[in-house]
Amino acid sequence: MDGCMHACLKAKSQPDRHSEQSLKLWHDSAYTQNCCSLSEPEPLLPSNCLPESMATNTHPCMHSSFILPAPNQSSLVKKNNSSDMELKLKLSVAAVGLLLCGVACAGAGAGAGSEFSIVGYAEEDLASHDRLIELFEKWVAKYRKAYASFEEKVRRFEVFKDNLKHIDEINKKVTSYWLGLNEFADLTHDEFKAAYLGLTPAPARKTGSVSEFRYSDADGEVPKEMDWRKKGAVTEVKNQGQCGSCWAFSTVAAVEGINAIVTGNLTSLSEQELIDCSTDGNNGCSGGLMDYAFSYIASSGGLHTEEAYPYAMEEGDCDLEKGAGATAVTISGYEDVPENDDEALIKALAHQPVSVAIEASGRHFQFYSGGVFDGPCGEELDHGVTAVGYGTSKGQNYIIVKNSWGPHWGEKGYIRMKRGLCGINKMASYPTKDH
Repeated sequence: MDGCMHACLKAKSQPDRHSEQSLKLWHDSAYTQNCCSLSEPEPLLPSNCLPESMATNTHPCMHSSFILPAPNQSSLVKKNNSSDMELKLKLSVAAVGLLLCGVACAGAGAGAGSEFSIVGYAEEDLASHDRLIELFEKWVAKYRKAYASFEEKVRRFEVFKDNLKHIDEINKKVTSYWLGLNEFADLTHDEFKAAYLGLTPAPARKTGSVSEFRYSDADGEVPKEMDWRKKGAVTEVKNQGQCGSCWAFSTVAAVEGINAIVTGNLTSLSEQELIDCSTDGNNGCSGGLMDYAFSYIASSGGLHTEEAYPYAMEEGDCDLEKGAGATAVTISGYEDVPENDDEALIKALAHQPVSVAIEASGRHFQFYSGGVFDGPCGEELDHGVTAVGYGTSKGQNYIIVKNSWGPHWGEKGYIRMKRGLCGINKMASYPTKDH
């Protein structure tokens, strides 16, 4: 690791005692060095599983700073002269065998600029406790994680190790997709499900104002593939955060799509307005359904822009004054795709993006990082997403799905799912818009 300072502090487990450790640091006057010579860990997958675009997952590190986590906070250590400095660090050690510390490379994250964003690992990392610590610190720096206490950081490290073990085990078994150390790697599976899903358990569909499926007799064969991203009908991937508002993001993406197709203008619209104002059948951050949201938009005069009514990641009072003077995007209604009809979904997708519901509570889904997902999942719908295309890869037909977990999950925020999987054909619908 030429060119970068690297240090690890270790403290033997001494229950109910305090251990004072000393560390001598040698460095330049600012504790800052170029760390571009640091090589990245090997790719997450065996090379035969990786697409060409991610065969190498390297990036330039802008600079490194030595960070020493303390029980209550991490402090940046600097010195103003070139003489050796002895830093005495008192650590509270109670049944803890180590202090997590290391070099944090600020700036571009691992994989920045590549097709997918993951933190890679090598088999050697799993066999070495020190390398696991270093890998965890690299991951913490990439996702800018901050923990309330040293004890919480240690707990999250244990969760991280368990998740990494799971990821490695699955990657050795599957061939069509792969898992990776994304930003959810310090969450237990139960924590992840509680925070990032949010589809209301499906009641009877709201069918009172729904017209017939307009694409049932669509003229001609549908294209062999479709990607609405390439046609300028899909906005950038958004992040719902720890709010069960997936239904709002699914709705908005579908409305953004049909509006762009009809008007030629791609406009980012407000999920927050739906969370605050679409309350007939929907429950804000506690879940909802896309059909109810479509009904709200059609009956309320339209949906305001993201800029006029920005996302807050929490429920608020309905305040349409935020959008005063801003142009609202309208729809005329919505239609349901016939249930459990794969061909009908493809017909609809050939004409516009479609809101769909899936079961996304599986652990494989939590760490999905690329490929055509054909992993284990049922049809207990718990997550609203948006289908934005379809295609075929190595003989496997798939649906392109836009998620709302940010661009660091999956394939830049998207997942390619095997057609018919995870209940994707059970509750699909789309907005309609008069020309």
